[in-house]
Amino acid sequence: MDKLQSIIIAIVEGLTEFLPISSTAHMKITNPLIGVSHSAFTEMFEVVIQFAAILSVVTVYWKKFLDFKTFNFYIKLIIAVIPALIFGALLKKHIDQALSNLTFIAGVMIGGGVLLLFIDKLFSKTEITEEEKITYPKALIIGCFQVLSIVLPGLSRSAATIIGGMSQKLTRSLAAEFSFFLAVPTMFAASAKSLLDVYKEDPNILRSSDNLGTLGIGAAIAYIIALLTIKFLVGFVQKHGFQLFGYYRIVMGTIVLILIYRGII
Repeated sequence: MDKLQSIIIAIVEGLTEFLPISSTAHMKITNPLIGVSHSAFTEMFEVVIQFAAILSVVTVYWKKFLDFKTFNFYIKLIIAVIPALIFGALLKKHIDQALSNLTFIAGVMIGGGVLLLFIDKLFSKTEITEEEKITYPKALIIGCFQVLSIVLPGLSRSAATIIGGMSQKLTRSLAAEFSFFLAVPTMFAASAKSLLDVYKEDPNILRSSDNLGTLGIGAAIAYIIALLTIKFLVGFVQKHGFQLFGYYRIVMGTIVLILIYRGII
């Protein structure tokens, strides 16, 4: 992976991380289109720049993350992230196989898109407008929904957790915000695990100045682009809901299947 390729992938990640269209799917599709081959470094790169994009949440909602007067907020995040940690470890082999299967990812994108077409009507009765009213059991249920995005690459972590939030009667905007919050510990754990795995496989990968430079550039760009998109999503879903994202997913997934069938990717 050269610098230009890392910049392109980072832009894709920053634009798609918080939208319910699967940033992982978009990166997996972008890689073969721009000539990036699979390697331990590229796998780590994708995870780490996702975490960098997620850090924009801490920047935008810094008052929330740095308010140590109550620990309920942090406890909810810990409770919600536990299912992902457990099932991520138990199903690692399945997850790795699914991540390498673009046909599977495209199919999940289409299926998730169909679901988003109806999500606003399915969960139209919402009553929880503030994070403080999210109970621990509700946080756990939202965390269980997040597991779906781990075992079904292409579903989208944000889509899964937003749907989970709305199923627990959170408003669309609050479901999106809690999805943002939950992403921080989730992607921190994923990044730490990815870095550790790469170090165990070949410590020289992380000692290379070229690799570190590529990783740094990608992380910085993903963070900056994500800052610009995070506020957009909350405002957009308040006014328009998720239907447009559903249509996009269906079209994108279909295009990917066509590209696979024609041997382009």
